[in-house]
Amino acid sequence: MTSTVKVTDATLDAELAGSKPIVVNFWATWCGPCRMLAPILEEIAGENAEKFKIGKVNVDENPRLAMRYRVMGVPTTIVFRNGVEVTRVVGAKPKAALLADLTPHIG
Repeated sequence: MTSTVKVTDATLDAELAGSKPIVVNFWATWCGPCRMLAPILEEIAGENAEKFKIGKVNVDENPRLAMRYRVMGVPTTIVFRNGVEVTRVVGAKPKAALLADLTPHIG
């Protein structure tokens, strides 16, 4: 069972309006580092479902979102709180390093 939610052009604004912070991962099927990061994000999402959501945006299917948030490379992971970007992480990182970057903004 997946713990992350698929986010699209049509659904992102509703996700951002939610009461929980949302961590949005911009990815692509052809991206090797994205494939490495995917199971890490699933694990983090499963362990922290009560604190925040993790959404995934396929940049090839949703290019307007990638442009809207100036995503220049994948994977890019952006944390939103109250609908506002509070931090972003570019590239794939091990779980501990990713959590160290994200926790101050979601925890």
